[in-house]
Amino acid sequence: MNQESLNQQIGQRTKRYKWLFWVALVIIIYIWGFTGVHFTGIKDSAGEVSRSILNGIFHPDWQYVYDGSGEDLVSLILQTLAMAFLGTFISAILSVPFAFWAARNETARWHVRSTTGKLVLTLIRTFPEIVLAIMFIKAVGPGSFAGVLAVSIHSIGMLGKLFSESIENMDLGPSEALMSSGGNRTQTLVFATLPTVLPEFLSYTLYRFEIAVRSASILGMVGAGGIGTPLLFAIQTRTWPRVGIILLGIIITVTLIDYVSGTLRKRLV
Repeated sequence: MNQESLNQQIGQRTKRYKWLFWVALVIIIYIWGFTGVHFTGIKDSAGEVSRSILNGIFHPDWQYVYDGSGEDLVSLILQTLAMAFLGTFISAILSVPFAFWAARNETARWHVRSTTGKLVLTLIRTFPEIVLAIMFIKAVGPGSFAGVLAVSIHSIGMLGKLFSESIENMDLGPSEALMSSGGNRTQTLVFATLPTVLPEFLSYTLYRFEIAVRSASILGMVGAGGIGTPLLFAIQTRTWPRVGIILLGIIITVTLIDYVSGTLRKRLV
């Protein structure tokens, strides 16, 4: 048996048993994960609390939907949507220069400019929105303004990363054609690069808006405005019908946003 045949047999055996290695690795990770979870048991009141929550969800407080006070469900959901929209709008604009900063040149695997840009975007994404909201509450006080700042700052890290990847993977044909015809860098950017990546930019912005709506619904629990504040109060006071109508309003709002955003994104890309 020659060396080539021996190498082929070894390669076939390696491929045949390669899946066993990955299965064993996954099992080891699962075992390691479960050993780190300390199960303390279920409280005696868990059944009663669960029944109360379900009863409140299926018998929601319809009077809370709208009462004209500005603290009702409709008013606070509109405030939540405004927070998400404004935060996403601000971050979409500010993310563009960060994206060009972090976009890697096709001819170089490592570059100081793109590497530092990616590092900055990673650092921005490190802080969860709820942590940013707590920090901004200490700086500007409780309210929706702190929520807008938290959503916009965190979204810069996410959109900047997605935008930079769009720039790296874009079709260079229009840019090269304009440059070959005598166009300068500014003209290439305005008339070739931006029109090429703009549909993906808009698609990612809509997708980020979907996520921002969910995030803005939670930020109120730490005092950053929106529907999260009355939800927290209702849970603390065990007003389960109020919890039920708030959860129902959030579900309907998120579902509609997902449907509209998904339809628009399909038309853009």
